[in-house]
Amino acid sequence: MTQTFIPGKDAALEDSISRFQDKLQQLGFTIEEASWLNPVPNVWSVHVRDKDCALCFTNGKGATKKAALASALGEYFERLSTNYFFADFWLGDDVANGPFVHYPNEKWFPLSDDDSLPDGILDTHLHQFYDPENELSGSDLIDLQSGNHERGICALPFTRQSDLQTVYIPMNIIGNLYVSNGMSAGNTANEARVQGLSEVFERYVKNKIIAESISLPEIPADVLARCPSVTEAIARLEAEGFPILSYDASLGGQYPVICVVLFNPSNGTCFASFGAHPDFGVALERTVTELLQGRGLKDLDVFTPPTFDDEEVAEHTNLETHFIDSSGLISWDMFKDGGDYPFVDWSFSGSTEQEFTTLMTIFQQAQQEVYIADYEHLGVYACRIIVPGMSDIYPAEDLLLANNNMGADLRQIILSLPGSEWEPEEYLALISTLDDHGLDDFTRVRELLGIATGKDNGWSTLRVGELKSMLALAGGDIDQALTWAEWTIEFNGSVFSAERANYYRCLQTLLLLALEDERHAVDYLNAFNKMYGAETVEAASAAVSGEAPFYGLQQVDAALTAFPAHQSLLAAYEKLQAAKRQPAQG
Repeated sequence: MTQTFIPGKDAALEDSISRFQDKLQQLGFTIEEASWLNPVPNVWSVHVRDKDCALCFTNGKGATKKAALASALGEYFERLSTNYFFADFWLGDDVANGPFVHYPNEKWFPLSDDDSLPDGILDTHLHQFYDPENELSGSDLIDLQSGNHERGICALPFTRQSDLQTVYIPMNIIGNLYVSNGMSAGNTANEARVQGLSEVFERYVKNKIIAESISLPEIPADVLARCPSVTEAIARLEAEGFPILSYDASLGGQYPVICVVLFNPSNGTCFASFGAHPDFGVALERTVTELLQGRGLKDLDVFTPPTFDDEEVAEHTNLETHFIDSSGLISWDMFKDGGDYPFVDWSFSGSTEQEFTTLMTIFQQAQQEVYIADYEHLGVYACRIIVPGMSDIYPAEDLLLANNNMGADLRQIILSLPGSEWEPEEYLALISTLDDHGLDDFTRVRELLGIATGKDNGWSTLRVGELKSMLALAGGDIDQALTWAEWTIEFNGSVFSAERANYYRCLQTLLLLALEDERHAVDYLNAFNKMYGAETVEAASAAVSGEAPFYGLQQVDAALTAFPAHQSLLAAYEKLQAAKRQPAQG
């Protein structure tokens, strides 16, 4: 069989693909290649997913079809090994009370009577970074996946690279602040670690450049010419009407980062792609393939125009948007002639072992502590790398302001609402409770509760604001119900099915009528039936009367059997748990 080796990888692509596919099959995962894209020469991307659990999917990119598939499968192992596929979901009581929730080597720290942070978690540096004002309480650090207050705080072991000591970091902090940043899997530990560290540099430098509106030096044509496959891809994009700017984003040779910007003159927008790797050519190739990962040429019209409002560009919400899908704002200053830094024809390349040492030296020089967790329970090396102050996607203050466990104590209450028979004032009191929790009305209830609802049901689109309308109906507060029904139509109607949108139009009409003392519903019934349909009128009438206010929300038991999507997620997680119970694989 042909053996294809590419820079940065410690095994042939064919061997990696075969090994990854065999391991996944052994673990019980049936992976399919759902879609391929090859919009320009030497740029491939693939979407792979679990046939049995649609929530488990990854995307791969590369200069060839094999490179893209190896990338996607490697990312699949990365996200399985680090439990990332399951990071947004409650795993249920059985897992929460099992021998371990995340890994056999996790450590639990019981909550104290005064709810202070227990001894044994974090180190001095991390305490100062995450809780500089000593505002965090122990219950703030209960993880979403277990939600187990009785058990306490679940913390995972990381190795502090400066002295190789073990430090326990709460899963809650990992999930809230770092999401997928710094995760990697590879043929060897050094290969994966180099990729993870490169990703940390890429996102740190990207944020710095965008937030500070730094203008970058262009890569000279003769340097680009050393990468003919990349220049061919760029030439095709430009021929298709998308001017390309290629920049050295190393900030004067400090970091192994490249930036490539695509302009779309047809709608005046632009898209900046960043990539990183110790090898200049690999970093450049990754940046260009990232530009088109999962996108055809027709998908390059969804970005935003450059702006002169540098303050808006520097907003943290804008930087978060760039992390999610790169569609945030970019300053025109980024493209100024001259550049704030000189071009450097940098190279940090060597063997993967040498590259790891080189990248770690950069962190050491910046006096940045690096924490690494290694995972080999699936037979493929993976790691999660945390560099506080550099790899954070969300600010530490989110542990207090936007913690993903904020809805944990509301889960059973909200899920029990369909079919409930409370006193009217109890429903209205729950609205106040939602406000007391400081919940954003736009928050999706399924995300608040950590539930995989699937699509075709009312739970999938339910937001806190819509829930308030339902609770007001149940409590007999017509004025408040109308206010929130109109909010729902304005802010959530675009994602509703035609049936649900029709229901809310009907509900709004009936609520307006209910506030008219001189008019009677029976006089308009015929017209309403013709406009909205008799079934919808009946459902909306039952909601207005408080008889059935929770339209489209099926009853849910404690095991969440009402949600097949959540059940498939738990089934996938049990495959992982089974692997963790076994001795380490080779």
